[in-house]
Amino acid sequence: MPKASSRPPARKADPALQSLLDVHEAQLSNGLRIRLLPNPQTPVVSLYTFFQVGSRNERPGITGISHLFEHMMFNGAKKYGPKEFDRVLESNGGRSNAYTSNDMTVYYDDFSSDALETVLDLESDRMRSLRISDDTLASEREVVKEERRVRVDNEITGILDEELGTLVYKAHPYRWPVIGWMADIENISRRDCEEYFRTYYAPSNAVLYISGDINPKKTMALIRRYYGDIPKGPKPIPVIDAEPAQKGERRAVVRHPAQSPSLMIGFRGPRATEEETLVLDVIQYALNKGEGSRLVKGLVYEQQVAVSVMLDWGWRIDPGTILFYLELKPDSDPQKVEAALYTELERMAREGLNERELQKAKNNLRADQLRELGTNTGRAHALGHYEALLGSWKELLTLPSRYAGITNEQVKATAAKYFAPERRSVVTLVPETDSAANGAED
Repeated sequence: MPKASSRPPARKADPALQSLLDVHEAQLSNGLRIRLLPNPQTPVVSLYTFFQVGSRNERPGITGISHLFEHMMFNGAKKYGPKEFDRVLESNGGRSNAYTSNDMTVYYDDFSSDALETVLDLESDRMRSLRISDDTLASEREVVKEERRVRVDNEITGILDEELGTLVYKAHPYRWPVIGWMADIENISRRDCEEYFRTYYAPSNAVLYISGDINPKKTMALIRRYYGDIPKGPKPIPVIDAEPAQKGERRAVVRHPAQSPSLMIGFRGPRATEEETLVLDVIQYALNKGEGSRLVKGLVYEQQVAVSVMLDWGWRIDPGTILFYLELKPDSDPQKVEAALYTELERMAREGLNERELQKAKNNLRADQLRELGTNTGRAHALGHYEALLGSWKELLTLPSRYAGITNEQVKATAAKYFAPERRSVVTLVPETDSAANGAED
């Protein structure tokens, strides 16, 4: 009798997405990957450059360097000097921005299609020969330090998120914040920056997504002209996931001036490539998508113990964090609110979702996905994001059928596994008066 196959069933590509996405792929000899998405409906283009580098690739002593580079990249290069990037782009009717995450750094430009060659010249110039000087480093260092003071040191969610990271992770680079520790930001050297740039900002570590009113053949010729002579960089050091298994609940208390207490609770989740990641997407939508979701309805409107409740489940290359943030009423007891949240999570593990809730979550996931793919910028960002986390943009094509196939049994099993108390880390904000924080005495 032949042995039964243990391979998972083949994943079906969604016909609607296949018809929507006409992707032309290429790779230069220096390793730069190119993805072109022609869309002639309107004469505009979005260009995204994905660098496979984020706080995950850092080490103690240079935490925050990926985010620092996000700022450095706008300070001029060999051909276009300081402040020239934005001036030239904006004079051509364009705009640009960037962001840094745990796993990637992304730069993007939106502009009219007749400015394509100019934008390729701008972007290739800073990939080839970014200007790294002591003056620009000192200037951007101060900008980042002030950003950290505003968004972390003096922001409740920033304080709690930073504390939670040190509880959830003991060994993995996800332990530190994307913006980095203040002492590391102050001590990153020009040499650190030059080495980091050569390794992580090389074409061999990048993917270029261009979506909009483009001719693929002509665009490829321009890309070869402007990017073809940029040398590939050294191979980045692999990131080892040495995070030990969590064997029990972890807790911390933060005292900070505030009007009311808050809770931030994290559960260690799966990698982006694991099937349970999609089940957690469904759970997230059912628990926290919209005013009628379980947590908002139960904790905010019915029990009235929280002012707001937020569930953030974001995909990551290595096991990420399922994060809950609850703003409480001034007279709320954090322990009772915790218990109310855990009751809902235990109910999810025990009963799962009814048919209507399950279908509603799937419908909303599909609608959000299609909405993002409805614009040039959304399309380029979505495909680049999936490629960075899943290894190929083509994985996007199978997501609708995979979401549609999720069962309530999977919901219950995933909730039971990932919301287990031993996977839990809790940070409680206890309000403190300004006088107490300053050490004043009556």
